[in-house]
Amino acid sequence: MERREEQPGAAGAGAAPALDFTVENVEKALHQLYYDPNIENKNLAQKWLMQAQVSPQAWHFSWQLLQPDKVPEIQYFGASALHIKISRYWSDIPTDQYESLKAQLFTQITRFASGSKIVLTRLCVALASLALSMMPDAWPCAVADMVRLFQAEDSPVDSQGRCLALLELLTVLPEEFQTSRLPQYRKSLVRTSLAVECGAVFPLLEQLLQQPSSPSCVRQKVLKCFSSWVQLEVPLQDCEALIQAAFAALQDSELFDSSVEAIVNAISQPDAQRYVNTLLKLIPLVLGLQDQLRQAVQNGDMETSHGICRIAVALGENHSRALLDQVEHWQSFLALVNMIMFCTGIPGHFPVNETTSSLTLTFWYTLQDDILSFEAEKQAVYQQVYRPVYFQLVDVLLHKAQFPSDEEYGFWSSDEKEQFRIYRVDISDTLMYVYEMLGAELLSNLYDKLGRLLTSSEEPYSWQHTEALLYGFQSIAETIDVNYSDVVPGLIGLIPRISISNVQLADTVMFTIGALSEWLADHPVMINSVLPLVLHALGNPELSISSVSTLKKICRECKYDLPPYAANIVAVSQDVLMKQIHKTSQCMWLMQALGFLLSALQVEEILKNLHSLISPYIQQLEKLAEEIPNPSNKLAIVHILGLLSNLFTTLDVSHHEDDHEGPELRKLPVPQGPNPVVVVLQQVFQLIQKVLSKWLNDAQVVEAVCAIFEKSVKTLLDDFAPMVPQLCEMLGRMYSTIPQASALDLTRQLVHIFAHEPAHFPPIEALFLLVTSVTLTLFQQGQKPLAVIPAPQSLRPSA
Repeated sequence: MERREEQPGAAGAGAAPALDFTVENVEKALHQLYYDPNIENKNLAQKWLMQAQVSPQAWHFSWQLLQPDKVPEIQYFGASALHIKISRYWSDIPTDQYESLKAQLFTQITRFASGSKIVLTRLCVALASLALSMMPDAWPCAVADMVRLFQAEDSPVDSQGRCLALLELLTVLPEEFQTSRLPQYRKSLVRTSLAVECGAVFPLLEQLLQQPSSPSCVRQKVLKCFSSWVQLEVPLQDCEALIQAAFAALQDSELFDSSVEAIVNAISQPDAQRYVNTLLKLIPLVLGLQDQLRQAVQNGDMETSHGICRIAVALGENHSRALLDQVEHWQSFLALVNMIMFCTGIPGHFPVNETTSSLTLTFWYTLQDDILSFEAEKQAVYQQVYRPVYFQLVDVLLHKAQFPSDEEYGFWSSDEKEQFRIYRVDISDTLMYVYEMLGAELLSNLYDKLGRLLTSSEEPYSWQHTEALLYGFQSIAETIDVNYSDVVPGLIGLIPRISISNVQLADTVMFTIGALSEWLADHPVMINSVLPLVLHALGNPELSISSVSTLKKICRECKYDLPPYAANIVAVSQDVLMKQIHKTSQCMWLMQALGFLLSALQVEEILKNLHSLISPYIQQLEKLAEEIPNPSNKLAIVHILGLLSNLFTTLDVSHHEDDHEGPELRKLPVPQGPNPVVVVLQQVFQLIQKVLSKWLNDAQVVEAVCAIFEKSVKTLLDDFAPMVPQLCEMLGRMYSTIPQASALDLTRQLVHIFAHEPAHFPPIEALFLLVTSVTLTLFQQGQKPLAVIPAPQSLRPSA
């Protein structure tokens, strides 16, 4: 291979003189990379070494770096450089050098069979890459040749060393194929060739796995090799003997993980469903693991239970349709389903005492989808079989969703609590899906259990049990239309009877009420049963998110039935806002809730409530406007402006946001006279200008000011008209002084909504010309544009 130095250089090789890439310099750079404490030197060394690997000289120094007197780090670099040259620059190698290169690689692999394992692996990857580049024409029986060469008796390496080296080579070959850069037409040819060549691999693997004298390290390598080959979509029937051997190996703790991986990979091939007879043979093998599974659960051996569950789920999830189709085998498949149910209900709290149950959730989606996809007659048969299973699943899932005791939960880490929260969301999604199978009977089932729990005088109930049942209701009601359910009135009646002594339970009560807000809009007489609970919860900072989001939903869905409660809602909301109980985002939601609420009142009532609600903030803003700008008063200003803009986002006495609902929606008559939002904006306009005059160079404050007007324009549309002249004038002055992106966005909204109306054309035209002129000047001066303004979306209801 010496003559490689004269070959044309590869990409990147010209970054340094060719003479730099000598063995000595490579070794110095590697020493610098591994041992120099200076990070800059390490980075320079790494960059130089990357150039060296792709240089023509790599063909020369790679072999020298593999010499026995070198340390493994240097040998590893040499092997990696060979792999890069072969895999990326194959076209640089003359065809008459193929055999020589192949022979040298075989020699090195044989030598390293008893040397460094990481170097051996890289050399195997290099030979695998060479084989893939030569197959099928230049090396038609590559795999068979590898097996033959490593089984030769005249090798200086002991038989176990040769066997492990061969298995390593056979393992990396399919992996290298999966990541290779072969052109598509070549990839297809090589895949076909490998599929034929597996005939030379599988008998060897079977022999080694079933041979009692095979040491554990060899059998483990066999399983990894099998796992690698099945990902080439080998026909499942060709794998039967090896899969059975892998099942037998599950009893050996040292081989357990490798066996699981091999079995799961074999079962999960997309093509495997074609081999139904083989799949049917696998069911008894999986069911035969039930004793081992139960023993593992009893002993708290999570690793074993997790692995067996993976196998059961892989078979059920990937092939439920194919197995359901075999109607005469329905009992064995039902047994597999019950085994997966056991895995779903595995004792312990996820993720602290168990990590297995979450693996099964997707299976229940898949099974249900497959059952519901059958023609009516077959579906009816399977519904009869599986409806009881799904009712059992609901009980299991709600049990798994239960919180641990307060004492135990207190010891959980924040990461464990977050994982449990996500797990409960997954359970919620599964329950929502199960509703498609069980329908209204599921809600009745949950309601009956909750009713018995809350009305039983025989034994005290745990808050965890109550919370889980409510969580089940909430999961379904959030996404399914429960307006016609006959159990919701009873549920609404039960909620006030719940003794709430725990934050988690209180949160779920709130979210459940929120999920039923549309139902409350159709049954307004029930609002008074739950509204006091929500208003009471507003005062608890621990219930901030759930109580505020629930109030917002009620105010949005039930606003036309809330006027009798409006004074109380506003008073409680004002109180918690003044006491600063909630974080900024929840304060904004609360203002949006109040906007929905006020929209349904008479104009006089709206103005009265607005005055009461925002006067304290206006007074505070007046004080802040007098102060010298500093970071703390900036935060206060942005907060107040945010409260106002969120209030105006939803306060719409013309009910524009309801227009898409259709004419059947109950609406109040559109009031005459000025819009309340416009009245308030006109009153505070001068104050806002004063704030702007001090903060015009602060993008955050300017953005908060623009947001008030932008959200008002979007909500009010034509009703915003009285504000157009003065707002255009203010925007023009702002943009002329210090151009900012938020001012451009607001200008876009004004132009989009009012430019077509002759009455507003003069101020809009003047603003548009000014903004265009200023922006063009910026571009001409070479300054970066402030913002890319997207194409306007229609803000008007379609005609």
